[in-house]
Amino acid sequence: MEHLVQFFQWTVEFVKWGGYPGVFVLMTLESTFIPIPSELVMPQVGYLAATGHMNIWVGLLMCTGGSVLGALINYFIAIKMGRPLMLKYGKYFLCPPHKFEKMEKFFNAHGEISTFTGRLILGVRHFISFPAGLARMHIWKFCFYTALGAGIWGAILEAIGYLVGDKPELIKKYAHQAAAGAALLCIVIVVVYVIVHKRRKAAAAAAALAQPPAS
Repeated sequence: MEHLVQFFQWTVEFVKWGGYPGVFVLMTLESTFIPIPSELVMPQVGYLAATGHMNIWVGLLMCTGGSVLGALINYFIAIKMGRPLMLKYGKYFLCPPHKFEKMEKFFNAHGEISTFTGRLILGVRHFISFPAGLARMHIWKFCFYTALGAGIWGAILEAIGYLVGDKPELIKKYAHQAAAGAALLCIVIVVVYVIVHKRRKAAAAAAALAQPPAS
């Protein structure tokens, strides 16, 4: 426990030393494929806001902006390098061109919900930008839903740090609970989305059949 407290204090001092630019840079790296957990940054921002050393809203803005920038790095890497490689070598990884085209169509049709929910799921948020880039998802939609998901997750972690204070064992506990809750919420969102999407599709097909044939 003593080591956990010391590590927490070190991360707090590191975030305090780096300030808002440090939060931006760390969250940019966290949003790429570099494994810097957001749980080591945003609760500390919340704690520093509670002690008067940071502004919680500016910290959240830096978190969201950094997350979008990091996601865009992955997005453009996927466009520049991933797509040609997938088209050329995807067949060796059970993803031949026709399956890749299906994936592109799926992400173009459902990229918004995939990007948003992906940002809330532990272990997925770092990599959801790659399929978005491979599918060439509309960049402004990608940025919006990335910012939305990253902002919500950052706000949750900030709130934990703000309310719990300098108790790293509780921060760890509540961060894990928040991750589990976010995953459950994503399942609910996806189920509702699928139901609504199927109903809309069925309604559109029924409306098309009801229309009189053109003379």
